[in-house]
Amino acid sequence: MLFLVISTPRPEKPTSMASTRHSYWDWMNPLLESGLAVSVHARVGRGAVALFDVDSTETLHRLMNEWGDIVPAHMDVYPLLDQDTAKKFLQTQMA
Repeated sequence: MLFLVISTPRPEKPTSMASTRHSYWDWMNPLLESGLAVSVHARVGRGAVALFDVDSTETLHRLMNEWGDIVPAHMDVYPLLDQDTAKKFLQTQMA
């Protein structure tokens, strides 16, 4: 299950959060290596965008809570379809 998560951290002074932001990357790296996180990008200014490939919403919930414990933030979550699934669905709409 693919989910795009966009974080908007609380408006603390960026320099006061530098060590916290560093620990975010320490947390994220194993997720990238294992494939739970497909990609992650820092947003210009503040925040991040991550693409997760998880087996359940419970796994996503756990990851979002871990993320929020590191960097408190508002998170927008978008469930996604991979390209093959989207094309198959489109075919059913054209039949």
